[in-house]
Amino acid sequence: MGLNETPSANRVHIGFFGKRNSGKSSIVNAVTGQDLTIVSDIKGTTTDPVYKSMELLPLGPVMIIDTPGIDDTGALGELRIRKSRQVLNKTDVAVLVIDSVCGRTEEDEELIELFREKKINYIIAYNKSDLIKQKQLESDGEIYVSAKTGYNIEKLKGIIAASAVTEEPKLKIVGDLINPSDFVVLVTPIDKAAPKGRLILPQQQTIRDILEADATAIVVKEFELRGTLENLGKKPKIVITDSQVFAKVSADTPKDIFLTSFSILFARYKGSLESAVKGAKVLESLQDGDTVLISEGCTHHRQCDDIGTVKLPRWMKNYTQKQIRFQFTSGTEFPEDLTGYKLIVHCGGCMLNEREMKYRQKCAGDQQVPITNYGILIAYMQGILKRSIAMFPHILAEIEE
Repeated sequence: MGLNETPSANRVHIGFFGKRNSGKSSIVNAVTGQDLTIVSDIKGTTTDPVYKSMELLPLGPVMIIDTPGIDDTGALGELRIRKSRQVLNKTDVAVLVIDSVCGRTEEDEELIELFREKKINYIIAYNKSDLIKQKQLESDGEIYVSAKTGYNIEKLKGIIAASAVTEEPKLKIVGDLINPSDFVVLVTPIDKAAPKGRLILPQQQTIRDILEADATAIVVKEFELRGTLENLGKKPKIVITDSQVFAKVSADTPKDIFLTSFSILFARYKGSLESAVKGAKVLESLQDGDTVLISEGCTHHRQCDDIGTVKLPRWMKNYTQKQIRFQFTSGTEFPEDLTGYKLIVHCGGCMLNEREMKYRQKCAGDQQVPITNYGILIAYMQGILKRSIAMFPHILAEIEE
C-alpha cells in the first residue's frame, strides 16, 4: 500500500485553527505546497472544515484539516464554530494560526485551553511576520512565519513532524494472536456497500496484519467455509468472520478452532473490547420507549437492508420484544449530550482515527451511557459471544459473572 493509499484512520491528523483572516488557509497552502484551500481577504472564506489526505515530509501520510474561523458570527457562524470544535476530537497535532500584527486574543486563549484540556500537542504560528518590525522572543512551541514570503515555513513543518511523534500501538489487529506459518481463515461476504472491486477496510487491514505476522490468510465467502476447512489439510488457528454471517460461520466452524469477528478484533484494537462486552449486556434491561443511538464512523450509500439502520434495529426489537426507539448518526456527527440514550451501538470505527474513537468512548463513559459495537451485539444476540471472545479469558469473565 502506497502512502497515498494509507487509510485516513491511520494518518496523523493535523488541524489548523484560528480566527478569520489570521491566514490559516494561506499557511495550509504554504505548508503543503499546494493550493488546497481558497485564500481571500474576505472574512469567513473557509465555511466548512476542509480535509486533504497527503504526504507531508518528513512526517509521511497525514490528514490536513483547515477549519473555519473560531470567531465567526451569526447563526451560521455558530454552526461553523461547532464544526471547528468537532475537528478537535480527531486532531493529533493542532496549529493555532495568529495574526502577528494583532497578537493573541481572547478567542486564541480559549483555543489554547481547549488544546490543553483535550491533551492535544499544539503549535502557535504567528503569521504575517513580514508585516511587523519587531518580533518577540519565541517560546517552545511558538514560531513566527509568513505564508506570503515563505519565512520559517520549513521550520514549522519540522516542528509539526516532531509534535506528531507518538508511541507505536501496543496491540495489533490479530498479529499478536498468531504465530508464523499459522493459517487464518477470513469469511468475507461481498458487501454491496463496499466500492466495486474492493474488500471493506477492516478486511484489508486484517489481511495485511496477518501477512506482516508471517502467517497465511485464506479468504472465502460464507458458503465456501465448510468445504475449505475440510480440504485445507491443516487446522487454522482462527476463523474471522463478518458479523452479518456470524451464526452460519459459527455452525460451520468446529468448536476446537477459535472464532471471532472483524468487529470484535477492532474493538480490541481500539481499546474498547471490555466496555463493549459490558455494553452488550444492557440489551437485557431495555424497556419500551427507551432510545438507542446507532452510530457509524463513515458515510456510505445505504442499501435496502442496511446493517446499521435496518438489520440491527430489527434484530434488537426481535430479541428484546420491546418497542425501542432508534436514532442514527454517521460520519463526523456524534452528539455531545448522550444522556437521553440507554445504549450506544457503534460500528467498528475503522474509518475513525484512534483519538476520535477514544473521544466517543470517553463521552459515553463520562455520561454513564453504555456503549457496544455492531459485531459484539450481534454475537450476543445470537448466543455466540462467549465463543467469539474465548481467546481473551479476562474479557470472557465479564459475561460469565
